[in-house]
Amino acid sequence: MKLLQMADPVRYSRMTTPELRETFLLEGMFRPGGLDLAYVDLDRTVIGSAVPTTSALHLETQPELRAEFFCERRELGVLNVGGSGSVTVDGETFELGKLDCLYIGRGSKVISFSSEDAEKPAAFYLLSYPAHAEFPTKMVRFQDLEGLKLGAVETCNKRTIYKAIYKEGLRSCQLVMGFTLLDEGSNWNTMPPHTHMRRSEVYLYFDVDPAHRVLHLMGPPQETRHLFIGDREVAVSPGWSVHAGVGTKSYGFCWGMGGENQAYDDMDAVAIAELK
Repeated sequence: MKLLQMADPVRYSRMTTPELRETFLLEGMFRPGGLDLAYVDLDRTVIGSAVPTTSALHLETQPELRAEFFCERRELGVLNVGGSGSVTVDGETFELGKLDCLYIGRGSKVISFSSEDAEKPAAFYLLSYPAHAEFPTKMVRFQDLEGLKLGAVETCNKRTIYKAIYKEGLRSCQLVMGFTLLDEGSNWNTMPPHTHMRRSEVYLYFDVDPAHRVLHLMGPPQETRHLFIGDREVAVSPGWSVHAGVGTKSYGFCWGMGGENQAYDDMDAVAIAELK
């Protein structure tokens, strides 16, 4: 399991482009036939991917967790961004199509991932945080999510937000998770931007054309930097950092948070004119 150690705002300002990418960006995940995990010291986040092909992939505990099984003290969110597949949790199987989401509660012992078609495999995105309470394992289908429309054509950020794991949806201990899809002709997400010291946030960019990129803005509002991000790559955002992106072509992104609270609208807004 890869270890990511976050920089503070002081060290961040002195980092080179390779250092920024090594610290705040996860590349090379979603390997066909592979299951990859990364541990972030910020909020003890675990970020992962599972792309099963001809055989099932099993989520095992890791030495860094000092646990008998992965979800012994953790909860887990799963979003499928690939072909049809299934997740089996302690003998119960959940069929997930693209953009279906599954919440797996603390105490779940045996977790595995399978694809319906090895040629068009499922691509499961995994996001996990420590949990001090147990909630039932449940799933929600994309077609059953009620989208929240934000933005406008004039500001190139007309988009629909789908909240899956939150207080009024799939209940969790501290994980909040969902995804955003941009309307045709819009390319900005989360603009105007915001920060929230009470929760770290993780962005998975998906459905990014191989020849295109998302320019992801990060850093304190008065000292921003950027990362060029490709398909199925993950940006980690500390509480002191803005997190916003603009694509050279249409894309989607999954957002997930863990920390002090689960209030989706707990944000410290930043005016566009204040950005530097």
